[in-house]
Amino acid sequence: QVQLVESGGGLVQPGESLRLSCAASGIHFSIYTMGWYRQAPGNQRELVATITSGGTTNYADSVKGRFTISRDNAKNTVYLQMNSLKPGETAVYYCNAVRTQKWLGDYWGQGTQVTVSS
Repeated sequence: QVQLVESGGGLVQPGESLRLSCAASGIHFSIYTMGWYRQAPGNQRELVATITSGGTTNYADSVKGRFTISRDNAKNTVYLQMNSLKPGETAVYYCNAVRTQKWLGDYWGQGTQVTVSS
């Protein structure tokens, strides 16, 4: 059974930092592209950042220079370090694990709430 379990969300003030974690089980973690997405109320889910099995990263323009995605294959965990958070980044953040060919595997976590408010 595949599980992606996010943690690390919470309430922070604008300008503060959070580190999200996503622990995966039931998959051959190292061969998956891992990603973080977010969805604010009334909005579509959007890409935040991805990291391939080879370590290549990709970021949404809005988070470049502030967010860092990383992975630890020994721990089957992907991280998202978020710095200088903005109020507009309040959302549920979701972890995704996907193979190059999606039909081979495309899984989502349950999400973790991040609230940026003063």
